[in-house]
Amino acid sequence: MTPTWYVTFERKRGALPKQRSPRETKTFATEAEAKAFTRLLLEEGFAIFAGTINPHLPKRLIPYSGIHSWLENEPE
Repeated sequence: MTPTWYVTFERKRGALPKQRSPRETKTFATEAEAKAFTRLLLEEGFAIFAGTINPHLPKRLIPYSGIHSWLENEPE
């Protein structure tokens, strides 16, 4: 199955100024798989962005501020 979702993640930056970790991205065939992976990353303190991979339609982009709302919705 072709991947249609991605999750990009990096460690959250603390109060002290320091170099940020490089971002990493993982792809998934389904939204449910992407959500399961995202739940694991949230427990470990990562900043996370998710969305659909082009040319998948409808285009979705979930910023860090919207991750919790996205996770509360049932997978499509």
